[in-house]
Amino acid sequence: MSAQPQELWRLAPMHPSHLRQVLEIEHRVYSFPWSEGIFHDCLRVGYSSWVVTNTLGEVLGYALMSMAVGEAHILNLCVSPEHQRRGIAQFLMRHLLMVARAGNVTLVLLEVRVSNRPAQRLYEQFGFKRLGLRKNYYPADGGREDALVLGLDLA
Repeated sequence: MSAQPQELWRLAPMHPSHLRQVLEIEHRVYSFPWSEGIFHDCLRVGYSSWVVTNTLGEVLGYALMSMAVGEAHILNLCVSPEHQRRGIAQFLMRHLLMVARAGNVTLVLLEVRVSNRPAQRLYEQFGFKRLGLRKNYYPADGGREDALVLGLDLA
C-alpha cells in the first residue's frame, strides 16, 4: 500500500519554519487555500498542529485541530499531491485521534466538501458519521459549495 515506508516519515509539531512548505502544498491542493496568517494564528493560539516530513525534512502533509471542553475540531488535513494515497493522511488522522483521546475529547468534528469523496472515504474509515450539512460553507468557482458536517464519538 505504501510506496514510502512509514519508518521514513517523521511526525513533528508544526513550527513557523515549516510554513513555507505547508503553504506551497496548501496552494497546490486547494483552489481556495488558507492564508499564511491563518496558519500563524493557529500556531499562536496553540492548536494541535502537526507535519509529516521525510528524512530530508521535506513536508509531505500536515494537520491542524482545535480542542476545547471535550470537543475537537479537525480544521485542516492535507497531503502533497505527489504523496497522496500512500497512507500519510491515515497516519495523521490516527495521530490526531490519539491526541484527542489524550485530551479527554469525547466528540471530534470536521467539515468536508460534498464533492470531496476521497476525504469522505478517509473519514468513514475512521468511523466518522454524517451529522448535518452546512449550506454554502466553502468558496467555490462560480459560487459556494456545501459542506458535510461529520462527527466521531470517542466516548
